[in-house]
Amino acid sequence: MTLSLTAELWPDVQPEAARRLMLAGVESFARRGYHATTTRDIAGGAGMSPAALYVHFPSKAALLFAISRSGHEQTLALVENVLTREQEPAERIRMIVEDFVAWHARRHTVARVVQYELQALPEQEYEIVAELRRRIERIVREVIADGVESGAFSVPEPRTAARAVLSLGVDVARWYTERSRPTPTVLGQEYGELVLRMLGAKTG
Repeated sequence: MTLSLTAELWPDVQPEAARRLMLAGVESFARRGYHATTTRDIAGGAGMSPAALYVHFPSKAALLFAISRSGHEQTLALVENVLTREQEPAERIRMIVEDFVAWHARRHTVARVVQYELQALPEQEYEIVAELRRRIERIVREVIADGVESGAFSVPEPRTAARAVLSLGVDVARWYTERSRPTPTVLGQEYGELVLRMLGAKTG
């Protein structure tokens, strides 16, 4: 990742040194795992001295929290944005899946840390991130429930369906790489079609 991309990923984070540390943290956590990564690894990856981390983040856990919270806030914004653009449940769920999957493919290294290092967060920070996850799931569940009520979908339990839909997107971060095909956009479109079939959406 380039420094310009760090600004795209974390536009609200200042100064640039803090974004560099977040980038180094993402790369180290994704490669080694949170517990195997040291603060020296992170600072070295950012081209800084070992003490530099503590100028911007009080601990390694605080750095992970910043990365995780930001990632969840971004995906929540994607989901909420769809609600302002579409009204019909089928199109809403299609676009939610397309955007959610494409984000997890395009940002797969960040997403891998965001989604798979949750248990390393301290309890208080974990609860903040967990609430963001509940908000995402609640929106998807309500869209599916609306579709069931209108006859657009045919599933017995919207909560279970919502978790299945989100799990498909989350799992993309586990296997997607720069060499993967199709592109994030096309993959999102393909998953959107698959989810509509999974939900029993009426076609034609």
